[in-house]
Formats: sequence, structure tokens, C-alpha cells
Amino acid sequence: MIHLEHVSKYYATPSGRHWVLNDVTLTIPDEARVGVLGPNGAGKSTLMRLFAGVDAPNKGKIIRAGSISWPMGLAKSMHGSLTGKENARFACHIQGLTRDEIKTTVVGIQKFADIGKYFNMPVRTYSSGMRARLNFAIAMAFDFDCYIIDELTAVGDKIFRQKSAAAFHGKREKSSFIKVSHNINELKKECNMGLVLFNAKAVLYPSIEEAIEVYEEYLNEDKPKK
Repeated sequence: MIHLEHVSKYYATPSGRHWVLNDVTLTIPDEARVGVLGPNGAGKSTLMRLFAGVDAPNKGKIIRAGSISWPMGLAKSMHGSLTGKENARFACHIQGLTRDEIKTTVVGIQKFADIGKYFNMPVRTYSSGMRARLNFAIAMAFDFDCYIIDELTAVGDKIFRQKSAAAFHGKREKSSFIKVSHNINELKKECNMGLVLFNAKAVLYPSIEEAIEVYEEYLNEDKPKK
């Protein structure tokens, strides 16, 4: 469960505050599979960081119950000066694994990420795709009550995308997730609820179909008149 209570998030800009959320209250229940919809620049990635707890609101509070993953796909939670292997080991320590468990888990992460020699090189030398592959591989090594996913399926080649989809399918059978994707058909297939982020307001809908309908109406209203 994730509960937002009168949450506001903004960034200072030369032209004033840029609002991502303005006094938003909502609750994402346990076992929800939420698809997040919003136009480019609306702040979907910021919203995912808020859900995960790696960013904080300017006002209001966020209450979380259960274990929640970092935002998979963003890959900003990794330390650039550390190697992929060191980042994997660090994540294992955070999750409380024993020394033997860490050794086995890191081997599995290396195999899944499939980034070759870069696994033993600093993450700052990675391409964005390699960062995302490692981020996903690390997240899939652990069990969370809720996974936070930001455009994950767009990462990697066809074989890696298929491997990722298969791994995530196993996780979502027993966990909830909150997922950003521009692939509407994918959201329809995987999600049972929808969240629409538009003009600094976030509204949760009981069905993904209703959320898509509302979102498309917003987009049509926002188009310039001919």
C-alpha cells in the first residue's frame, strides 16, 4: 500500500515553480497493478521516485507499507563510481543477504544483465541501456511486495526484452506493481488500475480502461485548435 496525503512536488525554475504534483491525495492498494499515464514532461519519473522513496515531496506525506523496489528503468539509484559487480554486492548487503547468498546472487545478476566486461567496470562508463539492464537484473534478484517500473520493456535488444518479460511475469504473479509505459496495449494487458498524471494532478481509476479513456480525452482537449 502507498498512500499520498496532500502531497505537492515542484521544482524551482527561472520562470517560477514547475509543479509535478499539487495537493494530491490518493491510495494505491495492495495487489494493485497500476498503469501510469501522462504526457511527456508531466513528471511521471518524478512520481515514480516519490512512490519508491528515493525523492521527497515539498509538502504532504507519503506512507508506505511493505517492501517497495527502487524505480526500475531509471537506473539513477546506482553509484557511478562503483563497478556493476560492486553495485550488485551493495544491493545484496542492503537486502540483508549472507556472504554465501551474495556470492550466488551476484553471479545470477551478472548472467542476467549480460553486459560482458562492463560488469567489472565503473557504471559511469555504461551506456543508458547497460545501466538499465543492470538495474533490472539487480531488482529481479530480490522479491518485493511492489515493483516500481519506468518504461522498462523498451530496454535492450529483442532477446533481453523477452527475457525481462518472462522474469517480470513470474514476479507479478505474487507482487503488485506500478508501471509507466507509452505502450497502451501493454498496459491494458497487464494492469487492473490506472493512474493519470496531468497538469500536476494525479487521479487513480479503478480500471485501466477508464484511465486510458480519461487520458485520451485530456490529450484531445490539450491539442491546439485549428
